[in-house]
Amino acid sequence: MSLARDSLGYRSRFTADSVRMLPRVQPIDDITPEWAWGGSTGRGIKVAVIDSGIDAEHPAIGGVQGHVAIVEDRAGPTFDTAPHGDLYGHGTACAGIIRKAARDCELFSVRVLGSRLTCDGRTFVAALRWAIEHGMQVCNLSLGTTKKEFFAPLHELADIAYHRNVMLVTAANNMPIPSFPSTYASVFSVASHSQPSSSRFYYNPDPPVEFGAPGIDVTVPWQNGGWITATGNSFAAPYIAGLIARILGKHPELTVFQMKSVLRALAANVGAAAPLDAAPPDSGGHAAPEASPEAGEG
Repeated sequence: MSLARDSLGYRSRFTADSVRMLPRVQPIDDITPEWAWGGSTGRGIKVAVIDSGIDAEHPAIGGVQGHVAIVEDRAGPTFDTAPHGDLYGHGTACAGIIRKAARDCELFSVRVLGSRLTCDGRTFVAALRWAIEHGMQVCNLSLGTTKKEFFAPLHELADIAYHRNVMLVTAANNMPIPSFPSTYASVFSVASHSQPSSSRFYYNPDPPVEFGAPGIDVTVPWQNGGWITATGNSFAAPYIAGLIARILGKHPELTVFQMKSVLRALAANVGAAAPLDAAPPDSGGHAAPEASPEAGEG
């Protein structure tokens, strides 16, 4: 059969009556913080925190807009949409960091991790699929797996997310071992940096980890209304997730690759776009106390 007689297939997107006209994005090196997130609080942007749950009553959270707890058994995953709490504290920490950057985003607690901060890989896959299918625009994934049997199913979901313009922000492994999905090109892979200022995020031109954000000795909300000082890539990822939500609140049309370009342009180590002593992108969320009595690691 000749190509001329084939159905249009994917070519149908490029016919004269179907091509979408899109707004221009200014030259990448001219992008400024004011252009990117000025005046935005992330309002209307749905952010899934796939983690141990969120303490919705914590003063740093200010409420959660949706819940689902996922458990995998022999019959497959079950989805409980009743309100729930945080079984560990880790999810509350991530949600608080996001809320600080994008105070008016819509937080969804997708609970998969238990009281030992572990879950079955199938549960992780089910949670990511749920988030993609339920209209989440940003997913914070401060978890991952090194098990090779989950490389393919997570990779497939990461590709689906990319094609649907769902932004997956993943924490790199705290150990020098590849973990999934943080090594995929379609995600925002983040590690923590140890710079003295918590106001900086960096671009790494040598992937798979593309961005560095505050995650060393950071004060974060925890269970039961508490706060701890914690260290780990887990707490760097939500910094970038919150920033993405805030940018999307002003520019909801941005695609995944455009968002990566915007973040690169504003990174502290790229030209003079973002001064090294610039203030962090705080949209007015709840502030952490000046001192924390506990230390944790994530």
